Amino acid sequence: MRRSAHLAATTLVGVCCATLVFTFSNTSWADTAAGSSDPYSSAIVVEADTNQVLYAEHPDKSVYPASIVKLMTLRVVLDKIEAGELSLDDEVTATAEAARVGGSQVYLAEHEVFTVDDLLYALMIHSANDVAMALALHVGGTKEGFVRLMNDRAVTLGMRDTRFTSPHGLPPSRGKAADVTTARDVAKLARSVVRDPLTLHYSSTLYREFRGGKFDLRSHNDLLKSYEGCDGLKTGYYRLAGFSIAATARRNSVRVIAVVMGSRSSHTRDANAARLMTLGFDRAPELLASAMGPPLPPSN
Repeated sequence: MRRSAHLAATTLVGVCCATLVFTFSNTSWADTAAGSSDPYSSAIVVEADTNQVLYAEHPDKSVYPASIVKLMTLRVVLDKIEAGELSLDDEVTATAEAARVGGSQVYLAEHEVFTVDDLLYALMIHSANDVAMALALHVGGTKEGFVRLMNDRAVTLGMRDTRFTSPHGLPPSRGKAADVTTARDVAKLARSVVRDPLTLHYSSTLYREFRGGKFDLRSHNDLLKSYEGCDGLKTGYYRLAGFSIAATARRNSVRVIAVVMGSRSSHTRDANAARLMTLGFDRAPELLASAMGPPLPPSN
């Protein structure tokens, strides 16, 4: 009896110790990714047309983008469309590899066929990971081939502190590297995609039917409903990355982009993204006027 009790106690202590080690280890990783201070790890606000930085806080800190990665997936697909190598009406057949991807998804089945247009709605509204993989395989041939296109595009955009390893941003499997970026680099990517009207067409949509009405696509971006002028762009989350967003809004002739990375909750993320966009709109006229130089004297 005593031996059994001793073994039980020893086992319990071992489990508790192992749990503590695991917890502290993951906490350290989380602090690296999401930052140890509220309300976020890093942030930046830019004026979209001129790239004027209106506010920044730790903009070059390395963070995990999670589903914000899908903005680069979109960028590569849009590039192929602009080059005439792909059409919105082209059909994409889901593979077994795409169907296996978990997380947020539309539950693609192997051999299902959808147009590129349908899949871009699912990518941007529902943040579907299986759709990101389906598009990646269709465009790049392999996941690795598409990721190379993503990283090549990052170079052309000047995203010097970014390294993509996936088309969807899910946390990596054991022994694999995670997608890594910075708030500043995300802003560069966001500026690039908002120049294409198709981006805002998809990112501003709150709801759409999919699969002939059998599945509902619902946006994860609540700022579309609560912030005046907001029409995008992309949220991201997994536990060690925290809650992040690349948000954009247009008021009159000014468009601002706010990037908030590594918040502790979606509420904190959204509240600060809204606050920072408002700050951006307040600061933009003054900074833009300063960038243009002093006013010309009146003509005679």
